[in-house]
Amino acid sequence: MNFSLYRPRRQLLTGQVCRPKVQRSRILSQQIKCQQRFRTSPSRPALSVPLRKSQKSMKGRAFSTAAIARSEPLRPSTTSADMSPRILIFGTGSIGAVYAYIFCRAVSPENVFTVCRSNYEVASSQGFTINSSLFGQNLNVRPQIVRTVDEAVSRSGGKPFDYVVVTAKAIPSTPSIPDQIAPAVSSNTTIAVIQNGIAVEDIYVSKFPNNPLLSCVVYLPATQTSPGTISHGEVERLHIGTYPAKAPEAHTSRAESFASLLGSGGGTAHVHEDVQSERWSKLLVNASWNPICALSRSRDVQFMHSSSEATDVVRQIMLEIASVAQAAGYPVISESKVDHQLGRAKARSLPGVQPSMLADALAGRNMEVDAIVGNTLRIAEEKGVKTPLLKAIYALAKALDTSFTKARDGHSVSGARGDRLR
Repeated sequence: MNFSLYRPRRQLLTGQVCRPKVQRSRILSQQIKCQQRFRTSPSRPALSVPLRKSQKSMKGRAFSTAAIARSEPLRPSTTSADMSPRILIFGTGSIGAVYAYIFCRAVSPENVFTVCRSNYEVASSQGFTINSSLFGQNLNVRPQIVRTVDEAVSRSGGKPFDYVVVTAKAIPSTPSIPDQIAPAVSSNTTIAVIQNGIAVEDIYVSKFPNNPLLSCVVYLPATQTSPGTISHGEVERLHIGTYPAKAPEAHTSRAESFASLLGSGGGTAHVHEDVQSERWSKLLVNASWNPICALSRSRDVQFMHSSSEATDVVRQIMLEIASVAQAAGYPVISESKVDHQLGRAKARSLPGVQPSMLADALAGRNMEVDAIVGNTLRIAEEKGVKTPLLKAIYALAKALDTSFTKARDGHSVSGARGDRLR
């Protein structure tokens, strides 16, 4: 389950719309008229209102278009599959499946390809089942299910992909994720990286230096309760920005187009001039609570109740992360933000939230230690920032993660013969 600390905000439509009140009222009126016309002709697709130029110029702007009534969900676009964007989702777990659902409401499911692994057998025969507090219950979506990127390229008839969306965990692999998605990337492909951590984009820049690269920060509490079945909460929010922030205008235009595509499927996307501030804001929480909870086998509130020193340890680690963010050029990650985030955790009742690293640790799966904590330490060293507590947490979490790798590869990690400290 993703560790999301955003509070759900009142939903005006299926997705969230952050627009001035006057504009919002005018657009709502237009959408109601469209909805009335839609009801008189059930064969028509759900209608949406195009964004005005003035709305597109708003910093941190949001894109979302959707049907007004929950009883009339968005229907897949009736645009020809050959004319619709072609989308490949790499790593279709809980996050990828929810976005597959959103994309399939924006374009034909024939144009949405999802690379699956452990859930392939179920998804290929039954599709994905989404149980969402936001979108609805028992929703079935059937994109094109494939095992590999090569299979997706073959089944697409060699037609280029407009978007490759990476929702796999940011865990080192051989071959690397950029190498695995390479067969689907043409000179015109936009790569959207929806992964936790900081500096996770660098390996994609190295592999695809000329392609538009979108760095995305997601808030979407979702869990795959069984293969192909996803439980999703009340929040779905994606922050988008080019990487690097000062990218060619054509790349910025791709960010706008990607956000608009998500909005047409009922999703919420905010486009930023520099999305890295959003990455650091989420990292403040992820790089502290994730390893602490994984190592202690405790949820956040359980950990704070475990000893009188626990809460202060979390605060000190958060302050170290904030110092690194400030040194990297993001002063908004301040001490007040640390206290705000810690206050939100204190306000929760027992047992609290289970971050993703704790879920992985309990299941014996590899964790995103390097992407979330290791990269933070690397930046700290480059900027000359001292982070003794974060360094200790990283060493412990890295050792735990290594033990999972050894166990999976069949190596003993307990010491079978003597050699034990007494």
